[in-house]
Amino acid sequence: MTPLNTSEWQSLERHYSDIKYLSMRDEFALDSGRFERLSISSGDLLLDYSKNRITKKTISKLAALVESLDLSGWIEKMFTGESINTTEGRAVSHIALRNRSNTPIIVDGEDIMPAINAVLAQMKRFCGKVHSGEWLGYTGKQITDIVNIGIGGSDLGPAMICDALEPYGVEGMNAHFVSNVDGTDLSTTLEKLNPETTLFVVASKTFTTQETLTNAQSARAWFLQAGSQEDVAQHFVAVSTNAEAVAEFGINTDNMFEIWDWVGGRYSLWSAIGLPIALYVGMDNFERLLDGGHEMDNHFRHQPFEDNIPVVMGLLGIWYINFFGSQTHAIVPYDHSLARFPSHMQQLDMESNGKNTNRQGQRLRYGTGPVIWGTPGTNGQHAYFQLIHQGTQIIPVDFVLPVNSHYPEVDHQSILLANGLAQSEALMKGKNAEEVRAELVKEGLEGEELEALLPHKIFPGNRPSNTLLFPKLTPEMLGQLVALYEHKVFVQGVVWNINSFDQWGVELGKQLAKAILPDLEQGAEVSVHDSSTTSLINLIKQLRTY
Repeated sequence: MTPLNTSEWQSLERHYSDIKYLSMRDEFALDSGRFERLSISSGDLLLDYSKNRITKKTISKLAALVESLDLSGWIEKMFTGESINTTEGRAVSHIALRNRSNTPIIVDGEDIMPAINAVLAQMKRFCGKVHSGEWLGYTGKQITDIVNIGIGGSDLGPAMICDALEPYGVEGMNAHFVSNVDGTDLSTTLEKLNPETTLFVVASKTFTTQETLTNAQSARAWFLQAGSQEDVAQHFVAVSTNAEAVAEFGINTDNMFEIWDWVGGRYSLWSAIGLPIALYVGMDNFERLLDGGHEMDNHFRHQPFEDNIPVVMGLLGIWYINFFGSQTHAIVPYDHSLARFPSHMQQLDMESNGKNTNRQGQRLRYGTGPVIWGTPGTNGQHAYFQLIHQGTQIIPVDFVLPVNSHYPEVDHQSILLANGLAQSEALMKGKNAEEVRAELVKEGLEGEELEALLPHKIFPGNRPSNTLLFPKLTPEMLGQLVALYEHKVFVQGVVWNINSFDQWGVELGKQLAKAILPDLEQGAEVSVHDSSTTSLINLIKQLRTY
C-alpha cells in the first residue's frame, strides 16, 4: 500500500500548500502558548518541537495518517514477536532484550524471555569475576583493558555507550574499540596495551565477518608473542552463535555469549553485544541502561500518537522529507560524551530506511531515509552551521541538551547551554534586513558600504529544529534516548511501507570485495572487472612495497 493514495496524505498535501510559507517567528509572536502546545514529556525527558514549520493541525493530520496506515497494529506486531522482517523471515524483538517487566514475548511459538534472562545472568557472573579479580590474566594479573573487536552494530552502539557513560566507568577499567580492517586501527590500539591484562571481546554473530575475524586473528597473533595458545581462552571471549568456529579460534565456549537472529546488528547493544559496556561500567549500570530503554518502549507503545515522542519526531521527519523535500537531518548533542551518538544514529537510520523498494517489492515514488549527520556542539557551530543558517537547503536539526554536567568543577555548562539554545532560536528567528540595517548603522556604516554588506548578514530563519532536554546523562536517560530514535525510525518505515530491518545494500560490497581480494596478490591474473577497477588493481600492485 502506498501512503500517497490515502485521503490523509492528500489532506496533508493541501495543508502543506496552505502553510508552507508559515513564519515561525510570527507564530511565536501571536501565540504565547506555542511551547506548551508543542512540547511533550516522558519522565525527565522533554521534547520541544515548537520550533518547526507546523501548527497543531499539522500534527493532528500527520497522526491521522499513521492511524490510517495502522501504526498501532505494527507496533503490536513488533512487541508481540511477529516476523515483521519479511525479507529475512525474522521477528524484530530487540525490545525483548530490555523487557524489564519480563512479560512473555513469543517468537516462533516460544517465550524468548528465559533465554534472554539466562544470557543476562551469564554476563553478570562474568563481569563479577572480572571486576572482583576472580578472572585473571595468564600471569595472574587483574584485567584492566577491554578490547571489543566488531564492526557496524557490534561496534558503533557499544562504543557510543561506553563514551557516554565514562563517568560511570569501573575504577581501573578501560574500554577500547577496534572495527576498521585498516591495520592502523588495531595496531595503534595494541601498542598501548599489555597482553597480561587485556581481555578481547570478539563480537560476530556468525563468527565469519571478514573485518572482525581478520582483526581478531591479528590480535591473537599479537597476544601469542607473549602468551601461549592455552592462554588464549583466558584473554578472549566471544559474542556469537557459531560455537564450532569460536572453539576453533581458541575460545572456551563456556565464555561464548549467545545472540539471536531476531537481534539486528544496529539494535544489538541491548544484547550480549553490550558485554563491553557491562565490563566497563558494571552490570548494574548496564541494567539501568536497559531500564531506560524499557521506559521509552512503554511510552511508545501506550501513549496517544500526538503525545508520543518517537511518533511525533518520526512524523516531523515525514513532513520535511516528503513535503518540504529535505534530504538530510542533523543531530547535534551539546555534550562531549555523546560525540559518537550521531554516528550510531546514522547507522540506525540510514541502514534501516535507506530503501527504494516497498514491502511488496515495488519501486517507491517518494523520498525515504535522510542522510543523518552531526557532531557535538559547540564544535559544529564553527564548522557546518553556516550551511544550516544561510544555505539553500532546509536541514532539520535535533539539539540534545543535558542541563547538568558530570564535571561541575569545570563550570562551562551555562556557556554550553546558552550556545545550544541560541542556535535553535537563531535558526527559528533569523535576522531580517531591517534588523541588519539597524546593527550596521549602529556600527557606523552607511551608504554604499552598508548596502554592499547588508545582504550577506541577512539570515532567512524559519529553519526547523527539535530540542531534547533532560536533567543529566544517566544510564537510564541514555537508554531512553537510544530507544526513542529506534522507534522514530520504525514509525517512518511504517509510513513509507518499507522493511526497516533488513540491509541488503550492505552485502553487495562484501561480495565484490571477496572477488577482488585474490586479484590484488602479486602475480595473480586479474579477473574480469570494468576498466576502471582493473586499472586501479594493476596500479595498486605496481605501487605496493610489500
